[in-house]
Amino acid sequence: MKRIDKPNFAELAALDVGEAPEVSVIIPIFDEEESIGALHEQLRHELQLLDRTYEIIYVDDGSGDASADRLAEVAEADPHVTVVRFRRNFGQTAAIQAGIDLSRGDILVFMDGDLQNDPADIGRLLAKIEEGNDVVSGWRKDRHDDMLQRRIPSIIANRLISWVTGVRLNDYGCTLKAYRRETLADVQLYGEMHRFIPAYASWTGASIAEIEVRHHPRLFGRSKYGIWRTFRVLLDLLTVKLLGSYATNPIYFFGASGALLWMAAFVCCAIVLVEKLTPPYPEAHNNPLLLLAVFLASIGFQFVMLGLLAELIMRSYHATRGRPAYVIRQIYVNRGREGSPRSPRRAAAR
Repeated sequence: MKRIDKPNFAELAALDVGEAPEVSVIIPIFDEEESIGALHEQLRHELQLLDRTYEIIYVDDGSGDASADRLAEVAEADPHVTVVRFRRNFGQTAAIQAGIDLSRGDILVFMDGDLQNDPADIGRLLAKIEEGNDVVSGWRKDRHDDMLQRRIPSIIANRLISWVTGVRLNDYGCTLKAYRRETLADVQLYGEMHRFIPAYASWTGASIAEIEVRHHPRLFGRSKYGIWRTFRVLLDLLTVKLLGSYATNPIYFFGASGALLWMAAFVCCAIVLVEKLTPPYPEAHNNPLLLLAVFLASIGFQFVMLGLLAELIMRSYHATRGRPAYVIRQIYVNRGREGSPRSPRRAAAR
């Protein structure tokens, strides 16, 4: 096993030896030391039954417990395992992005590390992929979570996300999903964007299916999600909608908003003029609608200027490659296996 401290992408690309596996399983880990051993045994058993070449990528998202030690032990014992450690907690989205960047498989499977997802469902996801789908999303229909803090906010969020994005799924929040690699080729994740990957994929023409998956009660630790996270998801949903509809032409959004404000300002000015010309002939400069018209016109002008600025920024963004939203502390790689892990095409290109 090779350990790389403070890796750069040149060192990651140097690990590119051997043939790529068929399946890459990516698992974010945050303070799950009690679950790791049982999770890996179940996962290895189920993957061996599939009769496919595979790799498992655990991404330690800055855990404060002994998760890093447990993962190092797993990587030492299993040549199919790669472990990535972040310097600090960057969040689940960054952990998934790191897994994508370092994976090699033709099919990528994401799942949680808390034993609530069932590794036995991976085979069903892959079978659905083989039917011709590009994305297969899990649906925790019989969900074992707190009703008030988890399930009700999730139901509301799923319906809102489906309505805004136009991609109808019952369970956007289920991490257990499978993707063909090409559907993630141009995806760059930030914030809480990992749950919106099916929407991104759909906008590029990917076919999406959803199947029911098992969901087990949490045995160890506590959930890292709460009702307040729902508000962050809503803000990210606004970002996703703007990026999906106006990423290449933000001036349309800001320009339309500015035009609406100018129309409102014009209406206010017209009302002021009509009142000025009709009894009892109030003085225009004392009419609060005139002040409102000036205010609306000024805000409308600022919206248009923001649109022009956003247009310049987005053109610069599309012309250059962004840097990843995470910093890796170290990577554990067992060099004795067939097909050791490599950084993906996008990571090697940076």
